Amino acid sequence: MSTRRFLLAAGLAALLLPTLGQAQDKPIKIGVTPGPHAQILEVVKQVAARDGLQIQIVEFSDYVQPNAALNVGDLDANSFQHQPYLDNQIKDRGYKLLTVAQTVVFPMGVYSKKVKSLADLPNGARIGIPNDPTNGGRALLLLQSAGAIKLNPAAGLKASPLDVVENAKKYRIVELDAAQLPRALDELDAAAVNTNYAIPAGLQPTRDAIAIEDARSPYMNILVVQEKDKDKPFVAKLVKAYRSPEVKDFVETKFQKAVATAW
Repeated sequence: MSTRRFLLAAGLAALLLPTLGQAQDKPIKIGVTPGPHAQILEVVKQVAARDGLQIQIVEFSDYVQPNAALNVGDLDANSFQHQPYLDNQIKDRGYKLLTVAQTVVFPMGVYSKKVKSLADLPNGARIGIPNDPTNGGRALLLLQSAGAIKLNPAAGLKASPLDVVENAKKYRIVELDAAQLPRALDELDAAAVNTNYAIPAGLQPTRDAIAIEDARSPYMNILVVQEKDKDKPFVAKLVKAYRSPEVKDFVETKFQKAVATAW
C-alpha cells in the first residue's frame, strides 16, 4: 500500500472510530413512574454500568405515556406496569410490546385518614379507586377480598363498578386517576392506592393500609420492550442487572416488605 493510500485509510478510520464509539455508548432510555420504580431503576443503572450498559431514566407522571412512548421508539424499555395492564393496553391500542422479565410486586392497599379499619367505614362512604380498567378492577377485587363488596364472578380481573352485585353499606365508588388518589384522601373516606404512588405520599403499606392485597397476585410488575427488540443484547443485560443480588437487597432493605421481588 502506498504511503498516500495508507494515510487516507488511517484518516478515515480515525473519523469513524468516534462515531462507532458514540453509537455503542448511547444510553438506553427506560420509562418509569416516580417513586419506587424510579428508585429501583437507579440501582439497576449502577449495576448495568458495570456490564457496559448505560441507562437513562425517564420519569412519567401517569400510566398512559410510558407505553405510548415505548411503542413509537422514544423509549427502549419501560418498567412501571403489571401484566394485566399491559395486556389491556395492547388489546385497546394495538401496541407491539413484549414482556421480557417479571420484576417486583407492589401489593395494593386501602388507606383512610378517617377510620382505622375497613369495617369502620360508615354507610354511603366514598371509596376512591383508579380509573383505568385493570387497576380499577384490582381495587374492587381487593375490596371484595376484605368483605366490603361482592362482585359478579364473571367479571374476573376486569371488574368495574357496574359488576358490584352486593354493597350492603351502599359505598359510593369514586374513580380517579391513580396518581391523584393519595391527595384525594382528605376528601374521600378511603381509597385503594397503588403502592408506587402510596410510598412517595408517605404511606407505608404494611403500617398504614386498612386492607392490603396478598402479595401472591397476578399483578407482578414487568420489564417491557418493543417486540422487534426482544433479542437485542441490551435486553439480556438489562434483565440481568434488574434481577441482580444488589437490586434484591435494595428492594428488601428500602421498602421493608412493602415490595416483593420476583426472583
